[in-house]
Amino acid sequence: MERLLAVWVPEMAAETDDGSHARSLVALLDEVVTLCPFVEPVRWGLVVLPVRGPSRFFGGEDVVVEIVRSAVQRSTGHVPRLGAADGLFSAFAAARREIVVPVGESDAFRRSLPITALERRELATVCRRLGVHTVGAFADLPAARVAERFTRDALHVHRVARGEESELRGQRDLRMTTRLQALRGENSPVAAQGGFFGDHRDADRRAAVAAHRVRQRLGPHGITTATLHGGRTPHDRATLVPYDAHADVARLDDEPWPGQIPSPAPSTTFAQPVAVQLLAADTTPVRVEPRGFLSATPHTIAFERGATRQVAWHAGPWISVERWWSTRRRRAHLQIVTDREEAFLLCAERGSWWLTGMYD
Repeated sequence: MERLLAVWVPEMAAETDDGSHARSLVALLDEVVTLCPFVEPVRWGLVVLPVRGPSRFFGGEDVVVEIVRSAVQRSTGHVPRLGAADGLFSAFAAARREIVVPVGESDAFRRSLPITALERRELATVCRRLGVHTVGAFADLPAARVAERFTRDALHVHRVARGEESELRGQRDLRMTTRLQALRGENSPVAAQGGFFGDHRDADRRAAVAAHRVRQRLGPHGITTATLHGGRTPHDRATLVPYDAHADVARLDDEPWPGQIPSPAPSTTFAQPVAVQLLAADTTPVRVEPRGFLSATPHTIAFERGATRQVAWHAGPWISVERWWSTRRRRAHLQIVTDREEAFLLCAERGSWWLTGMYD
């Protein structure tokens, strides 16, 4: 059974919505692979590497442990837990306890573990009722008796407890491994035809590899993609997330958002709204009254540099009052079509009008 060094980072034990832990794990792998080319991700926050080769090269396991510890802390900002033992199951258990099991003592270490280390809750509950509290005590049970009382999976767990198998089923997260390979650009592009059911073309794969390389230079936020979520205005609903982030952004489009601007949404929204004036036919400013009606029919839009547009049609206003429990915010949105067939989205807030979006 191969002797492994397990690197366990509890702070990265689950993926985050923005994909930051995936990127940190990729950085960890890229850092440690310079020490050992056979480093392998197992699950979120856990990677392993064979320790015999690096220990001979660097002059002992203790030296390797310290080198890896520094590399992981440098790449992720977290202090890892490291442990070494024979087989993945024992190595992970050693890392959780920050123990480097001496060579030849992995069997005794495995047998001393509590029955809960086998990660089978029902099995552990029944075993404790039977007076079986350690992995070694469970390993000493005859296989025939385990088969009589427990499920088929328990036989596999029993073999792990006896040291006949090196890891538990389900201990590896295969979906995570595939995702990390994509993030690292390890899925080399191959020629492929476009399909009807989401099949990617060769250009898509090349673009993904190129994006990964650019992101390595610019950082995780160097490439972002747009996505939608719930909200009342187009500006509220649009957000940028890091490219290939794992986030399954909650789509709250079906929620009853009072005051939500109806479709269609503007094709362009401004990060910084443009100040405008909305005037009536007699050049008096058009205001939104407390009851939500316009004080006059819009006639002209005046921009800061003197440009004007005549209003041919308008719809709204749509009133939204938000955060009544803290900082009260009252807005009104108005859709405008000009005499030049331009379509604008205006927002009235604190007595001023702002151009916030344009329609194609």
